[in-house]
Amino acid sequence: MIFGQSKPKNRRTGGDKKPRISGAMLAKIGVAALGVAALGIAVTLVVGALDQNITQVSVTGRFQRVSPVEVEQAVKARVRDIGLVSVDLAAVRRAVEQLPWVDAASVERQWPHALSIRVVEQVAAARWGANGLLNTRGELFISEARHIPPELPRLSGPPGTQTEVARRYLAAQGQLIEAGMRLTAVRLDARGSWEFDLDNGITVRLGRRQVDERFARFVQAGVGQIAAHASDINYIDMRYTNGFAIGWRAGNQRVAAATAAAEDDNSDGDF
Repeated sequence: MIFGQSKPKNRRTGGDKKPRISGAMLAKIGVAALGVAALGIAVTLVVGALDQNITQVSVTGRFQRVSPVEVEQAVKARVRDIGLVSVDLAAVRRAVEQLPWVDAASVERQWPHALSIRVVEQVAAARWGANGLLNTRGELFISEARHIPPELPRLSGPPGTQTEVARRYLAAQGQLIEAGMRLTAVRLDARGSWEFDLDNGITVRLGRRQVDERFARFVQAGVGQIAAHASDINYIDMRYTNGFAIGWRAGNQRVAAATAAAEDDNSDGDF
């Protein structure tokens, strides 16, 4: 027996050699890294040179209710000690649009150290409640207006119904203008019942149901009655199945006189 015989050692083959990076390749990598670093430094220097503090704000637009000085002050308060490159244009725009009577705004950079603000004012289409104002989209943009144009129609309804009331007002107003009349008020009460006031002092009662159909019937049939007896009519009640009732002026009293075709629609619950 042979004792102490050792096993042959494993020898590495040529395929197991570790790859070596040549000096030329290392030099190329070093040059590339230096180039990237130099480019980064150059960009930083350029941005730093361009990012000068904002010292001027120009405001343009067609102004009736908005003060350009107020807009300028609001912007300067937000961009104080901020550079033209780093300023958040969206935040500046939102700050301007929060001002009363501002509907929309656009903000642009003007090199080297100015901002250009263009403002679009709200257009008041109607009065809401006591002192609120609605724009042409039916949005309540001021709840306590200090000045309300007297020619605006007055709309009212439960909280949150501004858009619905404004939409019905705009739809009805278009049809009435063609008939030579216009709306001065639209009311929606807590029960969901609608009333319109016309510029001749007549109230049109539409109730809660089939409001569109009743208004269309009023335009087709009731307008003729108004044209003939406008000064004698107090209200026209459209809450009937096939017709309408007229409330005549008799001193300070209202006397209801239903048309021959009228039928009391008690199922509506409006009466």
